[in-house]
Amino acid sequence: MAGAALFDVDGTLLDTNYLHTMAWAEALTQFGHTPPMARIHGAVGMGGDQLLDHLLPQDRDRDQDPAIDHAHQVLFARYWPTLRAFDGAAALLRDLAGRGWTIVLASSASARDLQVMRRVLDADDAISDATCADDVDASKPAPDLVHAALAKAGVDSDQALFIGDTLWDVEAAAKAHVPCIAVLSGGFGERALRAAGALEVHADVSELHTRLDTSALARPDRS
Repeated sequence: MAGAALFDVDGTLLDTNYLHTMAWAEALTQFGHTPPMARIHGAVGMGGDQLLDHLLPQDRDRDQDPAIDHAHQVLFARYWPTLRAFDGAAALLRDLAGRGWTIVLASSASARDLQVMRRVLDADDAISDATCADDVDASKPAPDLVHAALAKAGVDSDQALFIGDTLWDVEAAAKAHVPCIAVLSGGFGERALRAAGALEVHADVSELHTRLDTSALARPDRS
């Protein structure tokens, strides 16, 4: 059976991690929380359900959490006109699809954010399916998103590879028993990604594309 390539979107295919950092920082400030930007960036890749627990005190007023998450979504939407895909992102997806991989976008973004990002990516001809926040109960680093992407691809964990940019991608993939290829374009360091268990680390999806023939993604048959 041909394999599935499960792609994170934010920070992997689209250059959005620092935009999310700024949107979260402003949303948190509106509610009186001021964690350092570096800590916020380190939590990007988690969904709002996990990110707020990671950044804020456990004894906080949790009734504010939905409003903070909504504020982040509204603030991030201001950046929609400036979103851009990383160079070579669409070409990589098309090459992989041409080699026989089933491409699934494994995103925990809201459905509307994902729709916008797919338009920016402009590679729907290569994409078989996608996940969004509505598909899971818990976001990364929980494995729910990876399991949902596997189900949409119709493959078992040993027939898939996950491609992401954060520690939370690597951790979620590991919990689902899916090897993870990491890229540095989201701002996480190579040493940390390898320590978390990344199978390969590349500068970005363009470099991964140029090294495809020596990557685990060279062939889709992972049986």
